[in-house]
Amino acid sequence: MSDPDEWETAIDGNFPLHKAVVQLMPKGTKVISAESCGISAWTKTAKISVVLPDESRKRYFLKCATGQSARALVEGEFHSATAIEATVSALVPKAAGWGEYQSGESHVFFYLGDFHDMDFATAPEPTQFMSQIAELHQKGTSPNGMFGFPIPTVCGIMERTVRWETSWAKSFTNQLKDVIKYDNETNGSWPQYDVACKQLIEVVIPRLLGALQSEGREIKPALIHGDLWERNIGIDMETGETVLFDPGSTYAHNEMEFGTWRCSWAFYFNSPTWMRLYQRHIEPSEPVEEWDDRNRLYSLHPYLNDSAGHPGSASRQLAYNDMLFLCEKYGPLDGLEKYDPEKDVSVTGAYVPFVMKQLE
Repeated sequence: MSDPDEWETAIDGNFPLHKAVVQLMPKGTKVISAESCGISAWTKTAKISVVLPDESRKRYFLKCATGQSARALVEGEFHSATAIEATVSALVPKAAGWGEYQSGESHVFFYLGDFHDMDFATAPEPTQFMSQIAELHQKGTSPNGMFGFPIPTVCGIMERTVRWETSWAKSFTNQLKDVIKYDNETNGSWPQYDVACKQLIEVVIPRLLGALQSEGREIKPALIHGDLWERNIGIDMETGETVLFDPGSTYAHNEMEFGTWRCSWAFYFNSPTWMRLYQRHIEPSEPVEEWDDRNRLYSLHPYLNDSAGHPGSASRQLAYNDMLFLCEKYGPLDGLEKYDPEKDVSVTGAYVPFVMKQLE
């Protein structure tokens, strides 16, 4: 640990608390305790109990990260949560700020927000929840009319390329190239997979996503949560309201939000009920008949993101099979393997639990 004077002392709990964190709280706040709380594969998290200057009690949630993409993780979450809160009030915990400090040899970046006691075992009420997500997508408009985000954000721990683009096909390609690179760095080169990735980027995406902005068709960039799945959602145990957390936002085609709902780890969002309720508010983009193919394409990002973060997972093979489907339909290429419906979870209904281990 660094200089002892930089750390809070005489507080309860098992989590060392740096004074840089307390500086984001109202001046005169008294810290009572800091305790490890929650499970996170990429960060260390804590619940901080305080007494505010007006003598009221409050709890904060603290997330600390080191290493690759640590700054993008916490700064991106702060700006994502702030943007979501400004669009749909109380949909995410209110963000207090982000910062950094030195702890021994480690440079730590941290995010601070409101703490909520949450029930993670209960699904949100579908009608109200999908209305809130539609409201986020309808009201969360890009500040410059372009696709992207003002600062880098992450999905999991993998940083997104979110530079501003007028073309959605280009914007999504930037993000997909990111996870292909991360996946190859983790799992090594695979020649057949590399060929499929190249064909997807050069032929399939320009055709499938290019159609959204051609022949008089337009789409508007929408603010998305960016990592919306069952384990990033809870029910506030005091209010009963649905709370989203861990956002890594971007202004995107609204349908990208639902790519992960197709993945093998989805356990209630894979029911068509949720999407039907959403489409009461926002209809599928034209060409409507290509909605499912776009959803398959968008699922590649979370699949490869998972593969990059969890070496040897089934996600890479599942993504590859989906690439083959899309290439066969939108960019046939001699020499590519054939799509296998028996490996397609949208056909088989197979469920692969997402395994999350606490960062030591």
